[in-house]
Amino acid sequence: MTTVTASTSSEPGLRRIGQIAVVVHDTARAVRFYRDVLGMRLLFEAPPSLAFFDCGGVRLMLSPPEGPDTAAMSSILYYEVADIRAAHSALVARGAVFEQEPHVVAPLGPNDLWMAFLRDSENNLLGLMSEVPR
Repeated sequence: MTTVTASTSSEPGLRRIGQIAVVVHDTARAVRFYRDVLGMRLLFEAPPSLAFFDCGGVRLMLSPPEGPDTAAMSSILYYEVADIRAAHSALVARGAVFEQEPHVVAPLGPNDLWMAFLRDSENNLLGLMSEVPR
């Protein structure tokens, strides 16, 4: 019997997401949105136009496009919230505009999965998600 250890395994050993990059066109405007509207904690800014936030232990990097193709590419980030209706109300009060209000997207056992969608200051789509007991 052969025992495979971490040092000889061909597995990459991915553990968790450490950082996510979000393409922005106006870093100062995006910093205001993520800090003042979403309420995320700004960790630091780095020249020439990078900003880093903490989101539950995952670092979120705001960065200008690194080439002509990057400007059009974006992943959808889904932020988990405890109370989606309260989070929605708080963000609307801070000026966020939602494309879709909180709604059920799927039953998950004794809970329902709720989501709501909004755009950041750079037109990136963001999602809020919450598992709500029935």
